[in-house]
Amino acid sequence: MRVKKIALNGFRNYDFAVAEFDEGTNVICGRNAQGKTNLLEAVYMLSCGRSFRTRFDKELIGFEYSGADILADVYSHERDQTVNIQLRQGHAKKIMVNASKRSASELADVVNVVLFCPDDLNLIKEGAAIRRKLMDNAICQIRPKYAEILSDFNRLYEHKTRILKDWHEKPSLLDTLDEFSDGMARASAQMIRYRAAFAERLKKAAAPIHRDFSNELEELNMVYKTVSTVTDPFASAKEIYYEICDHQEKHRSAELESCQCLTGVHKDDLEIYINGRPARNYASQGQTRTAALSLKLAEREIFLAETGEYPILLLDDVLSELDVRRQEFVLNRIGGGQTLISCCEDEGISSRTGGKVLFVEKGRIS
Repeated sequence: MRVKKIALNGFRNYDFAVAEFDEGTNVICGRNAQGKTNLLEAVYMLSCGRSFRTRFDKELIGFEYSGADILADVYSHERDQTVNIQLRQGHAKKIMVNASKRSASELADVVNVVLFCPDDLNLIKEGAAIRRKLMDNAICQIRPKYAEILSDFNRLYEHKTRILKDWHEKPSLLDTLDEFSDGMARASAQMIRYRAAFAERLKKAAAPIHRDFSNELEELNMVYKTVSTVTDPFASAKEIYYEICDHQEKHRSAELESCQCLTGVHKDDLEIYINGRPARNYASQGQTRTAALSLKLAEREIFLAETGEYPILLLDDVLSELDVRRQEFVLNRIGGGQTLISCCEDEGISSRTGGKVLFVEKGRIS
């Protein structure tokens, strides 16, 4: 799986630019604020139709432009394919694959990517939201149905949150509260099963990578945590739904008093342990970076097992944050698939990988 060529028109700071990539390692160099991350962002969008930096498509359209286009030639599932994403001010996003209209979730059947950016180095130490995002982004690509469920849950959560915040001024809003609570419980029950299955696969894939990374000195483990009344996250969706309803019933008064949603998967976490101790509390900076790298490389292995092809690996200015030993470990593990690495300077990365070098300056690629 690889992107052969991508053309950008009116996207971020690109008036019009074309980049051609090798099937192996591609090093994207340039000073800060020239468009390197924008280029990786466009490639990322080929997998899910959305940005990893903003929720709003309008922010992807360049200044003085009424629209933006991403057109890419990709090779996946043993054939050439074309992906076209059109963004227009005031209009819904349009996605075409091989000239046929597709939804954003269907892009996962064409392109898969694993992104590793500086924020991901905080996977271990930050709050649960960043680890939920890790799970959600990966599951959406390997299980497109999950993307629909996640979207429904987020919509229900936003509606219910507004009700809980405004019901004091408008008590009639409570008439629909139970409807949204039930919808969230049903969506949560399905999402828990997806997340539990992915967390188990991630644990099995990451443990040997981390062991190798730490010279056999550290053991990485993880535990998926969800709604407290759920006794078995691998049970049927029906069983989990009833257990979530039990939690909802017990916390209804507390929700009304706190004006917050207290039941649902929006509080899930993936707890990380190194040598049996909570990494968030006890791990050193070096240990947390090693663990974060292990998780991302494990994610890549899961995609390979799932699809038979390595996903496209995007390393957005992350190598500069690592010491030489960790850089070498990553560079030695990325063979077999296409990788796009952005950096301020080449830093010898191309010579260490034999990769193609592209220079980005003021939205131009050479």
